[in-house]
Amino acid sequence: MIKQVELKLLPAEAADEALARQRAIRKSRLPEKDVRDVVFTRRSIDSRGPRPLIVLRADVYASEAFQPEPALLGSLKQVEKSPAVIIVGTGPAGYFAALELIELGLKPILLDRGKDVRARRRDLRAIQQFGLVNPHSNYCFGEGGAGAYSDGKLYTRSHKRGNIYKAMKLLVEHGASPDILIDAHPHIGSNKLPRIVANIRETILHFGGEVHFDSPVTDFILQEGRMLGVVANEAEEYRAGAVILATGHSARDIYYLLHRRGIRIEAKPYALGVRIEHPQLLIDRIQYHQSPREEHLPASSYRLACQAFGRGVFSFCMCPGGLVVPAATAPGEIVVNGMSMSRRDSPFANSGTVVAVELEDLKLYEKHGVFAGLAFQQEVEQAMFNFGDGSQKAPAQRLTDFTRGTLSASLPPTSYIPGLLSAPLHELLPPAIYERLRAGVQEFGRKMKGYFTEEANVIATESRTSAPIRIPRGAESFMHPEAAGLFPAGEGAGYAGGIISAAMDGQNVARAVARFLRQA
Repeated sequence: MIKQVELKLLPAEAADEALARQRAIRKSRLPEKDVRDVVFTRRSIDSRGPRPLIVLRADVYASEAFQPEPALLGSLKQVEKSPAVIIVGTGPAGYFAALELIELGLKPILLDRGKDVRARRRDLRAIQQFGLVNPHSNYCFGEGGAGAYSDGKLYTRSHKRGNIYKAMKLLVEHGASPDILIDAHPHIGSNKLPRIVANIRETILHFGGEVHFDSPVTDFILQEGRMLGVVANEAEEYRAGAVILATGHSARDIYYLLHRRGIRIEAKPYALGVRIEHPQLLIDRIQYHQSPREEHLPASSYRLACQAFGRGVFSFCMCPGGLVVPAATAPGEIVVNGMSMSRRDSPFANSGTVVAVELEDLKLYEKHGVFAGLAFQQEVEQAMFNFGDGSQKAPAQRLTDFTRGTLSASLPPTSYIPGLLSAPLHELLPPAIYERLRAGVQEFGRKMKGYFTEEANVIATESRTSAPIRIPRGAESFMHPEAAGLFPAGEGAGYAGGIISAAMDGQNVARAVARFLRQA
């Protein structure tokens, strides 16, 4: 017999596993002598009352023991001699597509423009400390993709897109904490995710796949509308029965290559704005009604949204106890992102705060055709760089000065290692973006008392929320309608928005590839 119960405990009580187990048994009203196991299946925080509570859901097993599921990796098979599939990109879409292909008996050959996840660290240090941007290895490019060193948040609302549990369990089997299977907002952390990414690579290699770094794709091998392979580094040919394109939201050269080769791409809406950084103590005081927070409470977070002048303004990629990092992918641009380590113990909280950019907002960029949104994105990023001193110092303003349209005489402390420059963001940002952000953050201050404060930095530019381009594909075939054998996947194709949604999309695409190859 299995009895499901829900508990609301103080943080210290929830942290005491033995006590939480006893409370679950008592709540189940099952005889304690008959209870074999108590398995916690869900954990969340309820901070609506005067004191935050931890909400636990548990299955209490009486007269039968909990039977753990077999490891998913046990279903993988050796594929070294099997038909090959090329995957461009080793982010979550690419790596989870590769694992799915192996399970289906196909050999993945992965190509990535960047370096392996460990070697990437040198290039991250170069951009953080010296302002040097390697266009092939940075916070967006390289093994693990943009998520490997920018937080590892796993929360997704894409429940209809695939098997979230399978994606999560594969992460656990490669070294993630089992806590991600039960937390309402699971998180791995930028200090732990690289090891997990490297373990996934080792699994792919162990079962006969291939992974090639420093291999930017420079051309496609096309014949009569059929994708037969790719060219890397101008001269290295890789041929296979299908190509999965999982290059992430910032691989602009791939969009230009597709367009040049006559493979249709489409402009799509995206979002652009700033990253706002508060002291974490302030956010804890607002959300938990206490500061400092209790020992067993995680750093608090928030999610905010409103409408301003006909466009959505919303918080994005909120990083409690986190850092703001430079995420440019080319020299001459300023792009910022956020990340947190697993302990989320930085004294700062930051969140992207962005405005929806619709296609009708890009009329001044119509001469760029399908690349209108990309051109707008680049122009803003370059304007921020040109204001500065040639380094990766980011233009910034106090939140209160941002809304008043006045230059800040000084700036609050920041986690952003390259440093901040006091700047007139009200003049540097496009007028429509600024006015909507200005109205939006004032509304956020009304919704979340204490959010609107001179202690917060507004840092520009948060511009890589999603791709400004979509690569079309069939709703069921997942294949490009005009290039047989080409399967767009993940964020760069316009079909995902985070680690888990990209991973599930990669799995879906891999299954579609298997169907295509069986029919070919």
